[in-house]
Amino acid sequence: MKRRNFIKTTTAGALAGMLPFYSKGANPAKKLRIAQVGLGMMGVADLNAISSHPAVEVVALCDVDSDRLKEAHMNFKSAKTFVDYRELLNSMEDEIDAVVVSTADHAHAPVSLMAMEMDKNVYCQKPLTKYVAESRKMDAVAKEKNLITQMGIQVHSFYDYKLATQLIRGGIVGKVSKVIAWSPKVWGYDGEEPQGSDPVPSNLDWNLWQGTAQERPYKEGFYHPSNWRKCLDYGCGTLGDMGVHIFDTPYNALELGVPLTVKNKCRKPNGFGHAEKNEVTYVFPGTPYTADTLEWVWYDGEGAPKMQRKLKLPNGDDLPAQGAMFIGEDGRRLLLPHFMELPRLIVKGEYQDLEIEKYDPNKSLGEPVRDYAGESPKHYHEFVDACLGKAECSASFDYAAKLTEVILLGVIAAQFPNKKLHWDGKNAKFKEEEANQFLSGNYRDF
Repeated sequence: MKRRNFIKTTTAGALAGMLPFYSKGANPAKKLRIAQVGLGMMGVADLNAISSHPAVEVVALCDVDSDRLKEAHMNFKSAKTFVDYRELLNSMEDEIDAVVVSTADHAHAPVSLMAMEMDKNVYCQKPLTKYVAESRKMDAVAKEKNLITQMGIQVHSFYDYKLATQLIRGGIVGKVSKVIAWSPKVWGYDGEEPQGSDPVPSNLDWNLWQGTAQERPYKEGFYHPSNWRKCLDYGCGTLGDMGVHIFDTPYNALELGVPLTVKNKCRKPNGFGHAEKNEVTYVFPGTPYTADTLEWVWYDGEGAPKMQRKLKLPNGDDLPAQGAMFIGEDGRRLLLPHFMELPRLIVKGEYQDLEIEKYDPNKSLGEPVRDYAGESPKHYHEFVDACLGKAECSASFDYAAKLTEVILLGVIAAQFPNKKLHWDGKNAKFKEEEANQFLSGNYRDF
């Protein structure tokens, strides 16, 4: 595939507005014909969830791993199978309405943009892209072509997160001055770059797996099938994995945009892997739900978060393993565990009842569901219903591009440890010129 020019044609500032509620790719009287690209662990979860909608017909499956492709095909025998997504899209352009993209991070934009250029609606896993320029381009194309889009942050549609959003917007802690978020996961690699090469497994097309990324020799245990998130070339580290989920609700509830500054306290770059521990501090301009500016601190890696007074819980309770804390006014805080737990209100060091009916008097959120299997399909079905003209997506690329941009700025800041970077959101560039090289990728022909 020839290198595309979509990075160069990115429209700076294409971050505002809502997607129109209309789908080019589906007729409400017919099935929604889905092509699934990527059949790893998350890809299979995506496939099962979206196909549980009665209006979905899975017509195509694609993966560079023939073993995974064969296994998925056993459950969708009428679907056509492909190793190369380009062949799928070119040969079935008139037979598909929407594409689900569940590949490694570096392939999200190349696959999604090719589908979108063919007027296909797209459900793409998180983070939306690997590069900021890709996110802005995907948002711009979705708007230009009036497409239905959704990023795969399924907990966005869970009761707990929707409740937290209404509580914060309802003023339960007043104006928020700080958010602290954390995950102890370690999707980084502080070791040496692997040397030499290993035989490529017979079931894997290594060239297609690398796609537009720069070519590397295959090394067992470092990339496919599970460790690519740790590598600079293919993933976005713990921020790109758990950060997207945990940032989502505070980001949405506070109606944030892009930050003014970002700084990452981590080890020096090693040219191969993401840092195993990160402490990222963002400063955002104020919104109606925040103080004049908002400070956001993210901790990841073993031992996260860094303990401090504002994270101390009543009764000596332990913090949840992952989550976020909203710091408000007059000693008020809201803890949002990740996930499947209700938010907890803390006032002057004591837990307080939430009085949910005060913030959701019409019970628009429904009843809490403590079953992941029951909650998870909601986000996927929302996308299907939107394609059929019956709903509206809550995590369209308009929203997802901004959220992903925030995440990726923290990833870039790791290349300049302990240095505050200043972000010009209007023009999509850093004041520090040396950081701008990381906003887009050098696509390989493959």
